[in-house]
Amino acid sequence: MTLIEPTAEERVVARRAAESRATIPTLELSVELPAPPSTGRLLSACAQALRQHPRANGAYRDGRFELYSRVNLGLVVAEGGRYLIPTLFDADQSSAAELEQRAERLSAEALAGRLAAPSFAGATFTVWNAGRLGLAGAALPVVPPQAGVLVAGLRTLTLACDHRILYGEAAAAFLTAVTAGL
Repeated sequence: MTLIEPTAEERVVARRAAESRATIPTLELSVELPAPPSTGRLLSACAQALRQHPRANGAYRDGRFELYSRVNLGLVVAEGGRYLIPTLFDADQSSAAELEQRAERLSAEALAGRLAAPSFAGATFTVWNAGRLGLAGAALPVVPPQAGVLVAGLRTLTLACDHRILYGEAAAAFLTAVTAGL
């Protein structure tokens, strides 16, 4: 038997995933995609849909709904066994092309260890383009306290959301808005 000590990043992922699964009643919805979206188009469609559906850009905290005025997307960066979520601030203010460039730059800086702690905070919603890894579809746990996480695969778009703030019909409407924006 070999024992391996997890890295600091791995301990954070383990703690946050356990916290999410233990405390957030999750609803998962999926739709089929006609084609894999580019990261820029995915981020842009999600940011615009969050603006249209305020509860998706919110949180359930202490028995109340918090609706955020800014759309800050947590971008899942997964490579070489690493799993990081830096933040694209004010994503709804950028075009798909700008978001593609910002995402590439942010991902490279995160993997190189050149981002300070504030770059990993403040996300109001999380997005992962798992299709870049060849996955047909996937789901992630909701990142507390966010209302949801959106994962694009090669053929599916999956929303996992906190069912305390984003109910079935509203979640479906948000997912439909994202799909329409792709």
